[in-house]
Amino acid sequence: MSKPEKIVAIKGMNDILPTNAPLWELFENTTETILKSYGYQKIVTPIVEETGLFARAIGAVTDIVEKEMYSFEDSMNGDKLTLRPEGTAGVVRAVLEHNLVYDGPKRLWYKGPMFRHERPQRGRYRQFFQFGAEAVGFSGPDIDAELIMMCRRLWDDLGIQNVRLELNSIGNADERLRHRADLIAYLEKHEDILDAEAKRRLHSNPLRILDTKNPAMQDMVNAAPKLLDYLGEESLAHLEGLKKILDRNAVQYTINPRLVRGLDYYNRTVFEWVTDELGSQGTICAGGRYDPLIETFGGKATPAVGFAMGMERIIELMKGLGEAAAPNQCDVYMVHQGEEAQAQAFILAERLRDAGLDVVLHCATPAGAGSFKSQMKKADGSGAAFAVIIGEDEVASSKAAVKAMRGESGEQQQASVPFEEVVDYVVDQIVGDHDHDHVHYHP
Repeated sequence: MSKPEKIVAIKGMNDILPTNAPLWELFENTTETILKSYGYQKIVTPIVEETGLFARAIGAVTDIVEKEMYSFEDSMNGDKLTLRPEGTAGVVRAVLEHNLVYDGPKRLWYKGPMFRHERPQRGRYRQFFQFGAEAVGFSGPDIDAELIMMCRRLWDDLGIQNVRLELNSIGNADERLRHRADLIAYLEKHEDILDAEAKRRLHSNPLRILDTKNPAMQDMVNAAPKLLDYLGEESLAHLEGLKKILDRNAVQYTINPRLVRGLDYYNRTVFEWVTDELGSQGTICAGGRYDPLIETFGGKATPAVGFAMGMERIIELMKGLGEAAAPNQCDVYMVHQGEEAQAQAFILAERLRDAGLDVVLHCATPAGAGSFKSQMKKADGSGAAFAVIIGEDEVASSKAAVKAMRGESGEQQQASVPFEEVVDYVVDQIVGDHDHDHVHYHP
């Protein structure tokens, strides 16, 4: 009988392994804490939505809708469905469906997997994870500034450096229409310079041509009509209001007139946080205002602004910091030898968990239960602050050996503690330790 063929993950859809999980947890916990401190509430939307939701929100002639969406027909009822390629459309659908802004504006955040059929490369995957925030019902530049400053706080708290803020305004629809006509006329005069992608977009989405990375087109694009020159009084006032708040809060930024959006629902403020440390995938967070979107879905005109950040790209930057996010697996590792010792270890492990400690209890493998030496090696590798050791002698004396695994200068002090006092002893040791970075204790 031949050996079954090995099954591997779909290209561009990656596993998050335990070795990387601490970085993900650090990012998620830090982000959630910051969002909560600004008054944002969590919202969870389905991974699958009707295909029409994204076609209407994103735009039928965008790359996402034309080439990248994972769409299929429901075999039960024929519904046309799509794995979500981005988060905003689903959040706005939920806001409208459940009338969430009936009692006033809402600050919302989400996280989860998104799906796009792209060529996999570093920082760009077919299944990727996003963290996003949406502020719905706010019209002024102050909320735009809040979102930007929230991002800056996240970079500071994570220790991420060498990121910069690029800012632009793409105005309103009528301003873009005037600019669009002049831009198309300009690009047609230089059609011999346009690459195949630019020619395809020339009449369907010419604004995206300004964002080209083709070196042969840079000089031509730099000289193209600038949307900023077409902005009316209200759009300019909104941009200046945003700049004033950022200036007063020492937020550094660069006005990038070529910064645009490939999604049709954006207007006025657009921004990106970018880095040079990830190659071509340098944008780690992108956001902007999308005031027309809810009305496009059939709701009452409602202003809104938000951002989304690619979690994989930020994790890549965090890896470069050279710091372990949470090197330990637990607070206590239970080591035991013998049937009675195992029974007592189970009892103590549950009591320690009741006290708010994270506990790993050694369990048998196909090779057996393991010697004390091999178990202590696993205890050390777990990063636990303490090992609680129970063998025949400990069962006979009703006392456990409690070893501090992370003493100063590599010292490992051990105490003999009555079973009924183990929990208080370990908790006291942890609470009395001024350096809590190595424990998970959560009373």
